[in-house]
Amino acid sequence: MGNDIVDTPESWEVIASRTPFQGAKTAVRSDQVRMPDRAVVRRDYQAHPGSVCVLALDEEQRVLVLKQFRHPVRHRLWELPAGLLDVVGENPLHAAQRELYEEAHVKAEDWRVLVDFFSSPGGSDEAVRVFLARSLSEAEGERYEVSEEEADMEIARVPLAELVAGVLAGRLGNPGLVSGVLALSAALGSEGGVDALRPPQAPWPARPYEA
Repeated sequence: MGNDIVDTPESWEVIASRTPFQGAKTAVRSDQVRMPDRAVVRRDYQAHPGSVCVLALDEEQRVLVLKQFRHPVRHRLWELPAGLLDVVGENPLHAAQRELYEEAHVKAEDWRVLVDFFSSPGGSDEAVRVFLARSLSEAEGERYEVSEEEADMEIARVPLAELVAGVLAGRLGNPGLVSGVLALSAALGSEGGVDALRPPQAPWPARPYEA
């Protein structure tokens, strides 16, 4: 089986499309889509620019995490440093490096692609790329001035094993963190380890960009 199990791009005929809501960063799109049985149905979904997350791992196998309030779910969640791809075609590695600097004032020398996923493919077109960042050090210059939800973020470095246990016990639920720590745990136990991960400029069909 192996390489035969792969997601494949496909597009069904869209008869009509409208945008009933346009927000600051995302929108709601409503499409009339022709189904295989020729019926036309409405599909409403969030149109999203895409996101990047950074699993920053230090020499003690600790992961840099942030605790941030998320209004839609009424929770303060432990998360990885993350941000939107604000510019169409933006290089995701550059965006990830920016987010690590702005949210944690940290830089990294070694970068790999850890995992890619669609956050909620039944209701959003958001694509997420999670990077593994190693060889960490404090960034130079002044700290980036944060605001809004980020103004009272809590920052910690937590052992990877503790995060994996928290995910499996249902104590941690942010999708970037869940996907990232489980993917890293799997990579560390696989043949080739993290050295077999994709390079940081690996193609990303869901969000094409120029390297």
